[in-house]
Amino acid sequence: MVSSETELPNVAEILAQVLQRVPAQHRPLLLAIAERLAAVRYREWAAEAPDPSRAPGFHACADREEEIARRVESLYPDAESIGRDILAKNPDLVEVNRSLFAGRPLQQQFTIQAQGERLGAATWRALARQAQGEKARETFNGCATLEEESALFLESLLGE
Repeated sequence: MVSSETELPNVAEILAQVLQRVPAQHRPLLLAIAERLAAVRYREWAAEAPDPSRAPGFHACADREEEIARRVESLYPDAESIGRDILAKNPDLVEVNRSLFAGRPLQQQFTIQAQGERLGAATWRALARQAQGEKARETFNGCATLEEESALFLESLLGE
């Protein structure tokens, strides 16, 4: 990872390394796990927000992350067992995710997350182009749109 607080991690490089750990057909479920971890982070930001008027925006982002995970999981009849297997074979996933943000000022955390949302949107669109079947294509494109909505919220905070 990155040790300097001023140097931001390369989210794309880290995501690419993590995605390589699972078979291509299960990568959307790995991403769904990451979406749920992001939802937890958004709820933490909402609870700790110095400006309480921003809490609803963080909660909306958390809801979108969970919606993405639900949509993706709905494509797999055995999503729960595959997800458990992914976590069992990659016990460091939660720590990899946590380490991206740990010890950083909020503005940097928001920047990292906004980059992650934009990267997520691009990743879902790439998966949509490769998807077998219209339902998967529609699901992945819808996930991309949700990611962009969260990116816009975070970017609005960074512009202040």
